[in-house]
Amino acid sequence: MTLNETIARLRAAHLMVRDAHEWDALSAALSDAYNSDDDDLIEQLEQPFVQSWRTVTHYVLRDTFDAAGISVSDPSHPWGIATLTANGISREPVLCHVDPADPQGSAFAAAAGPKLLTFAEAMTYYAGCLAPLFEHVNHRQTLNVR
Repeated sequence: MTLNETIARLRAAHLMVRDAHEWDALSAALSDAYNSDDDDLIEQLEQPFVQSWRTVTHYVLRDTFDAAGISVSDPSHPWGIATLTANGISREPVLCHVDPADPQGSAFAAAAGPKLLTFAEAMTYYAGCLAPLFEHVNHRQTLNVR
């Protein structure tokens, strides 16, 4: 399984659940709820939004990640989708912009909430998290062939 094949399956699996406009609308509605301090709407939208991303990764894409040699575990970041690990390297795609000075996102709790990614941004970030896992796998495979 190549990186490009995995990214294509990743995108297709998420688009089976909702189209890109629906993902973006949910992200925008949740961002609006944070901006207006609407705790009821945040509670109504946040968990299903995050859980949808996590469910696709943990269950729908299980065979895809297994075939690529990537294990999937629970995320550590509150907006994390999953922790993806291959050959000792781990990456965690998230659904919001992450401040390098505050990678766990604790600062957003005191502010207006997270700046959520669009569907396209989330896919780009996800692909960026996958790339080093494949580089390491491909490097190991080359070493094992020699």
